[in-house]
Amino acid sequence: MTTLTHAAADSATMLRRNLRHALRYPSLTMAGMMMPIMIMLLFVGVFGNALGDGVGGAAKGDYIQYVAPGIIMMAVASGCMATSVSVCVDMTEGIVDRFRTMSISRSSLLTGHVAGSMIQTLLSTAAVVAVAAAMGFRTSGGALDWLAAGGLLVLLTFALTWLAVMLGLLAKNPEGASNTPMIIQFLPFVGSTIVPPESMPAGVRWFAQYQPFTPMIETLRGLLAGTPSGRDAAVSVAWCVGLAVVGYAFSKVLFDRKAPR
Repeated sequence: MTTLTHAAADSATMLRRNLRHALRYPSLTMAGMMMPIMIMLLFVGVFGNALGDGVGGAAKGDYIQYVAPGIIMMAVASGCMATSVSVCVDMTEGIVDRFRTMSISRSSLLTGHVAGSMIQTLLSTAAVVAVAAAMGFRTSGGALDWLAAGGLLVLLTFALTWLAVMLGLLAKNPEGASNTPMIIQFLPFVGSTIVPPESMPAGVRWFAQYQPFTPMIETLRGLLAGTPSGRDAAVSVAWCVGLAVVGYAFSKVLFDRKAPR
């Protein structure tokens, strides 16, 4: 068995371990899925008429057409907490020391966490899309638009999962690991998820226009509506690649420091 196949086999074992943990303790996964669903029920079912009139355009009288893409992005961001806590628990409860005594690939622990967390987050996101469709969200995008939208969501999930791994390695305990990802989870609120940035006060509007989630939301909104996304698509991909590189690089440094050979 080569080094590469040995690492792949160990990563698959760690992936099965993470998925079994998720099945035995589903509360974190459920929390990440239920939060965006509850927000959609609240903003569409309670505030939808008033906010739809304020947003205007295609969303006037049909607010879910405007807000659903932003809440789908929020579902991806919500997966960060479970990932961060799982990594922190492994690093603080001694299991990593036990793994170090075994003949397994060092990279397999983090690779298993990333793969398992991506599967859970994408399943939660699919559930949010299904709820949006049940509430009346409709798309004019074609097959290629849906394919591009899926690719963007997978790329963002990969980037945010590595950032969550980094936060889990930085945290001193699981309580801290559950709090730090909240910055990422609530960042879509200060973007174009609920209302357009143009309707915000000047300082907040500047932040909303240039923070990473706004071009991603606008790209997803354009793809699902079958309209051109302009430069937002390129900006979104650049943000995702940059966040993934930062998350991976810092995670590797922190893991090597906390679990030396």
